[in-house]
Formats: sequence, structure tokens, C-alpha cells
Amino acid sequence: GRGGGAPGGGGVGVTGPEERVVALAGNPNVGKSTVFNALTGLRQHTGNWPGKTVVTARGRCRHRGRDYALVDLPGTYSLMARSAEEEAARDFFCFGGARGAVVVCDATCLERNLNLVLQVLELQRRTVVCVNLLDEARRKGVEVDLEGLSRRLGVPVVGTSAGRGAGLTELMDRVAETLDRPESPTPLTVRYPPAVEFAVASLTPLLARRLRGRLPARWAALRLLEGDPSLLQALSDALDWDPRSDGEVWEAVAQAREELAHSGLEPAELGGVVASALLGTARDIAGAVVTAQHRPEEDRDRRLDRFLTHRYTGVPFMVLLLAGVLWLTIQGANYPSALLSDGLFWIQDRLSELFVWLGAPEWLHGALVLGVYRVLAWVISVMLPPMAIFFPLFTLLEDFGYLPRVAFLLDHAFQKARACGKQALTMCMGFGCNAAGVVGCRIIDSPRERLIAMLTNSFVPCNGRFPTLIAVITMFFVGA
Repeated sequence: GRGGGAPGGGGVGVTGPEERVVALAGNPNVGKSTVFNALTGLRQHTGNWPGKTVVTARGRCRHRGRDYALVDLPGTYSLMARSAEEEAARDFFCFGGARGAVVVCDATCLERNLNLVLQVLELQRRTVVCVNLLDEARRKGVEVDLEGLSRRLGVPVVGTSAGRGAGLTELMDRVAETLDRPESPTPLTVRYPPAVEFAVASLTPLLARRLRGRLPARWAALRLLEGDPSLLQALSDALDWDPRSDGEVWEAVAQAREELAHSGLEPAELGGVVASALLGTARDIAGAVVTAQHRPEEDRDRRLDRFLTHRYTGVPFMVLLLAGVLWLTIQGANYPSALLSDGLFWIQDRLSELFVWLGAPEWLHGALVLGVYRVLAWVISVMLPPMAIFFPLFTLLEDFGYLPRVAFLLDHAFQKARACGKQALTMCMGFGCNAAGVVGCRIIDSPRERLIAMLTNSFVPCNGRFPTLIAVITMFFVGA
């Protein structure tokens, strides 16, 4: 099997007595699914998390005579539970029964990925860090000190290039060793400001007695201080224990929050303080273990980025570029649309001749040829060419990294309408097809802003409605 993780026999839906569940986590686009597919082969299945529209995949891997059930968690940048993906990943680490975890990182941007690593280490001590895309990092002049990273994190670190299958055998070896160790590793503990540490220390003994090892007491104390409502409900459902109903615990939480407020830290600000500490620790670690050679391309990219996001040059360029995409779509679709129309209606004439030759009744010819076939021919000739032009152009903009800059440029304007800049991307997709625009709304984290984007996307004139709107507007002005 690839990477020493060839799938074994049996089904994948049920965890056997000898299988050990391992959670596979990582940011989006770090090669996590490539690692998962390489280790599990074809013995995997997908489904939805209970009660959530989040897709998950589960596969079986056999390595050196042992079975492992790998669970591919949704790609997420954090476990702070601000989106359905983050909540699903957090709940699996808390209540999913995983004996260990593998966090896949992108070697080309390790600092951003370490934020998730540090959060996972707070929940699951038996963790192996997989630094993927090492070949891509070398091409960009980036070197990662894997041994130094392992020493700083306190857990095993393995370098891989999953696309070529390199390093996967060593990865599974480290996973097996970590799960077989009688004592779990002692990973790095992120230190927060003194006031936060004091509040956490006051709650940890109370929570440790009640959680009894089912959850890390330090992590639970931080979440209770933040007042995460989704976690409170999850604790009540999974552990049959609601902190809000526990008078002693909830009184201690209220007192700890008062102490934080006296220190100048309101509960609403605690999440930002915790996130800042995590990001600061990730930045320090990455600065110590990552070395990058200076390349002339980086200066060019910075100059280009300043031009594309500047308030005086970014917006005009964006308007011209998107207008150019729409013009190419509308104007360029005329030629293939005419060819398709001529070809399909030539076939319609031949079908009509066939029906006459067969002596078919007029109602049958009208229903099948003039009804079903003609409508289908019109839809294909009118809608297919613009979609075949618009979406590849939109994909090119995404591959070049321009779409996030569009969201950045328009975020301030959309916030005035109580929305977010990401909605601009879904609205642009709506010009090609409203269905694709609505599906694209899942990139928006806030449920409220996501709902706004979904509802308003229907007002974007998509490819199917453009001809109708133009015809109606033309008739209106002619009549006037």
C-alpha cells in the first residue's frame, strides 16, 4: 500500500475491536485529503455530521498488522467554533472517541497552520504533526527544521510530500508509536496573559473532578470563560453534564469573569486575547524553525499586491477586470451559441422530416420535436456557451489569487450594509448561475451574513435571466 498504509479487509462503516480511531485535521488546501486518500485507498466513505451540513470522510488503513480508522475532519483554520466546520471538528476531538490525531500543515506557510496545531494540542496530546508539501516549499526556497519544530511543540513531527507518497510510511510509524506509548506526550502549553491564567487556574480543579479525564480541564475552563454556547449544549448532550446547572461551577465561572473584568478584560474580549496568544506563539515557533531564501519574485508579488489592494488603483482595476470578464462572456458566447443553435435546429428539421416520413400524428410531432427538443435546444445554445466561458475565467482569477483581494477591497463597503466582503465573490458567481452563487455562500463564516448572501443572490441577473431582462427592458422603453 502507499506510504505503508494499505487498506485492509472489511468494511469502513464500523470500527472494529482492533481499530484505533485517528482524527485527521488541517487547514483547507494543505493536502489533507491527499494524505487521507493515500493512506486509505478506496476503503472510505463520506457522509454528513449529525445535525450539520458538513461533509466528513472515514476510511480504514492497515499499517504493520494494525488497523486504524482515519476520520478526515472538515478543513478549518481554528477550533473556536465560529462556523459549522469548526464546530464539527471541535466536537469530534471532544466526543468522537479519537485515540490520537494527525494535523496536516503546509510547509510553505507554516505559521498560519501552527495556530490550528496549538489548538489541537490543547485537546489531544497524542498528536503527530505532518508538515506536507515539502517539495513545493523547497522550490520556493523555504526550509523547515522538523527536529526543532518537534522539540518546541513536544510532539512528533514528520515531513511529507503526499502527492508523491513520500514520508507516509514514517508518518504512520510515528502515529503507531504515539498511540502505543503508555504515557501521552507533554506538548507545549500556550501561555496567556496573567489575568487569564489566574482565572483558568481557579476553575481547573473544579472541572477536573467533574470531567474525569473526558476533556482537558484547562481547555474547558477557557471555553467556559469565553461563554461558548455551542460547547455548553454539546457538553450537556454528550457528557450528560451542563455547567449551567452545576451551581458550584457556574458560580466559580461568574466570579472568574468578574476578576477578569476588574483586570480590564471583558468576557467579550477574551476570545481575541486567546487568539492573539495562539497567533503570537505560532509566529515565534515559525520564526525559529523556518528559513526562507529571499527571491526577486517576492518583491514583485509585494508590488503587485500593493497595486491590486490600494484604494486608488485596486477598485478601478477590479471594475475594469470584472467588466472585461462579463464582456468576454457575453460577446464571446455569441459565436459558439450561433453554431450550437444552427446545428441543433438542423437536427430539429431532420427530426421533423422523420416524423413526416413515419406518418406520425401532428400532436406527437408538436409535443416531442417542437416542445421537448426545441426547448432543450434553445436552453443549450443560449446557456451553455456563457457558462463555459464565465466559470473558467472565474476559476483563473481564483487560481491567480485575485478573488481574496476582491473580497478585501469590498469588505468595507459591504460592512456598511451589514454584510461581508466575501459576498462579493458569491454575487459574481451569481452572474454565471444563481445556483452556483448560493452554493458558494458556504465560504462565509457568519450564519447571519451567509443567509443574507443566499437570499440576495437571487436578485443577481444570472445567465438564464439576462436575455429575458434585456428583452423586457427593450420592450418597456420601446413602448414608452
